[in-house]
Amino acid sequence: MSPLVAERPASALPSSVLAAAGPEAVGRLRAVVGLTLDVVGTRAAVGELVRIGTGPDEVLAEVAATSAGTARCMPLGATRGLRAGMPVHPAGRFRVPVGSGLLGRVLDGLGRPIDGRGPLRARAWVPVDGRAPHPLERTRVDAQLGLGVRAMDALVSAGRGQRLGLFAGSGVGKSSLLSMIARGTDAEVSVIALVGERGREVREFLEDDLGPEGLARSVVVVATSDEPALVRLRSAFVATRIAEHLRDEGRHAVLMMDSLTRVAMAQREIGLSVGEPPATRGYPPSTFALLAQLLERAGTGPTGSVTGLYTVLVDGDDHNEPIADAARSILDGHVVLDRRLAVAGHFPSIDALGSVSRVATRVTSPEQREAARRLRSVLAARRQAQDLLDVGAYVAGSNPLVDAAVTHGRQIDLFLQQSMDERALPAESWQRLAALVHTLGDLT
Repeated sequence: MSPLVAERPASALPSSVLAAAGPEAVGRLRAVVGLTLDVVGTRAAVGELVRIGTGPDEVLAEVAATSAGTARCMPLGATRGLRAGMPVHPAGRFRVPVGSGLLGRVLDGLGRPIDGRGPLRARAWVPVDGRAPHPLERTRVDAQLGLGVRAMDALVSAGRGQRLGLFAGSGVGKSSLLSMIARGTDAEVSVIALVGERGREVREFLEDDLGPEGLARSVVVVATSDEPALVRLRSAFVATRIAEHLRDEGRHAVLMMDSLTRVAMAQREIGLSVGEPPATRGYPPSTFALLAQLLERAGTGPTGSVTGLYTVLVDGDDHNEPIADAARSILDGHVVLDRRLAVAGHFPSIDALGSVSRVATRVTSPEQREAARRLRSVLAARRQAQDLLDVGAYVAGSNPLVDAAVTHGRQIDLFLQQSMDERALPAESWQRLAALVHTLGDLT
């Protein structure tokens, strides 16, 4: 039996000994249409797996929808060679390897090792479908988690157990920023999900961005863009389940997912294929329900925590597009990356004024919040006067905040910018912010 599937538990078997000892219900493949497989003759429920065919050409599929007598399935592998009439066997529930023995390993979207380092030393194989912690059993977010990025630690402070989104259009630096966090975070362990990534970038991320030291305390789950939609979708839940188990062990983990948008796109493919009606921009209703189910599973628990960091690809740089808007309403904060800053060579291209952490007031001191507020007020004044500054129409002395922004613009930019290889400790970031605010003077 494949480790991905589970036998039906004894408690689920019929009470009748005769029925329990009856023959297995073998169905058949009725049709292969696009991305869907229509199966008849099995009693598999939604979320269960079936095995289509026999021998080396066997294909696993998951039941995505059912109707009278027919189960509509999505394949977990290539469908080449499938034909109507093939036998279909029920295969139980999808299971995931969990435990600290996975640290340092690279898995595919179904939780199987792809790093050539032999079998997994998993503590257990558990169902992929976890449950979000009870809202009254979650501990409060009250401690800052250092991310190693100065602009984020000081101006968009993240808490341990928070869920934070990195929002940007294509090519603005989301993945690069996530790799900086992967190397610089204070987290005890990291679970990294690369969903729908280019195959070329996977090895570069592992060797250049993570490195041996970062990989040793990480579990990486990879589902490249050429994988079936269900594998891409499942990779997000596999990574989340691994992080949840680490939380249940009392550890403080960081779950980094790149990207949440590709998870939603995979669900859109699945939903439309099984007959769901398209809604906003072609996304079926199940997409938005799935986002809430996935994101709510991160956070604090009775003992440990999972800090969720999710990149969101903003379609056409429209931050009000459906997936970005839905994610922003669920997450505990958002970091906005600005294309204009990226084009100007400002890295990380974080728009400090457009970024918000909803737990910042709970994880920072009054002095730290005051320093961050004063820098933000100077940045806001510079933005409001930018048009006048560009055409040379601003009159010095008109606004002390703008004067401070112009006079100390270089120091401000040096604080907000950071090279890919630099790791900023939170204590050092706060010290630099306090020194910068002191230089700006008491203007607000």
